[in-house]
Amino acid sequence: MTFNGKGPTRLSVLALNAIAQVANGMVRGGRDRPAQAVADLSQLFTKNRASLSAGYLDNPAYAAAYLRYFLPVNLSKIQVLLDEIAQDWTEQGQGAQIRVLDVGAGPGTGALAVRDWLHQYRPDREKDLAVIAVDASGEALKQARHLWDAYGRESGVADGQLTTYEGNLERSLGGAWFQQIEQHAPYNVIIMANCLNELFSRTADPVEAKGKLVAQLLARLAPTGTVVIVEPALRETSRALHHVRDRLVQDKGCTVYSPCLHEHRCPALVNPFDWCHEERPWEPPPGIQEIDEEVGFIKDSLKFSYLLLRKDGRTIVECRPDVYRVVSELREMKGEKRAWLCNELGRSEIGRQDRLASPQNAAVDAWHRGAIVQIERVVRKERGGKVSAVGRIERDTTVRIVRPV
Repeated sequence: MTFNGKGPTRLSVLALNAIAQVANGMVRGGRDRPAQAVADLSQLFTKNRASLSAGYLDNPAYAAAYLRYFLPVNLSKIQVLLDEIAQDWTEQGQGAQIRVLDVGAGPGTGALAVRDWLHQYRPDREKDLAVIAVDASGEALKQARHLWDAYGRESGVADGQLTTYEGNLERSLGGAWFQQIEQHAPYNVIIMANCLNELFSRTADPVEAKGKLVAQLLARLAPTGTVVIVEPALRETSRALHHVRDRLVQDKGCTVYSPCLHEHRCPALVNPFDWCHEERPWEPPPGIQEIDEEVGFIKDSLKFSYLLLRKDGRTIVECRPDVYRVVSELREMKGEKRAWLCNELGRSEIGRQDRLASPQNAAVDAWHRGAIVQIERVVRKERGGKVSAVGRIERDTTVRIVRPV
């Protein structure tokens, strides 16, 4: 799969080898068949979320399956977002620590993603990396340590620090884990990968509780740091993230660096059937392809919802009324192409009729979910006293892609 000419993301061989080392040592020397455990976990993560236990990684078969199948996927999602965030987190003077907090770390997904990303793109800074990983499962944190050590053996680089703390994430200011992470603040990057949706489900106001937790983490963020929140691309979990986003923006404790191009309420929440998520090109490693073939899955792209939050007001691009984020696939209809776009004016459907295609608006043909585009002028025609809900791009309208995914 290729979007706008950009090739798919691939996970590094070093990371895959480290994962294989740890997973193979967990269940019968690696001779188990993980496909059924993967299928069971997939059901728990999607259709049977109410039955998902916080300690699912304590089960060796589930843990091995998670490492082999879900961990590479989640690592890749985080690395895609590390590509997207402003790179000022790597630009401190040589010798200054790069401090990363991995909250709800599980087997150290964020920790390993950052270490592998630095090894590939900023190997000069890998020795300065200091990761604090927090999770409610002591067994998961042991897996994080094993993966960290295995990666060091694979890369031949023993530098970098990993410190783990076990703690109940639903007890923030009242929990010992929060006092433990406090001593390492401020952090350049704080990662919450697929954990926010698992918290506060029994709380009277989950949105308020999640918002308070994120706000407390933001207070421990460096002035130019970024909070990275990744959630499953399901309607339920994505809409819950949109609600948390609105609460945080309303409280003015942060701004959205990406994906949003505005600080207004999320327009995807207007219609209860809408939600916003990403789809990024990805090349699955052979091990995942083999499991897919056995269980009937297709994982040829990365699907997720996310927020990148900052405290300095910086945004991925300059926010303007003529700049939009594409929040759907480009649909080829009879005689035209349409997509849903979002910016400070709201969420709207915009299209170009095929007969009006021109060199000026040819960029429409390359629109894809997640792209940021600029449209010189959107025309909304009036018929019978009603303004069309679909915005139109004329032949002479200039359209360009400001930033592809």
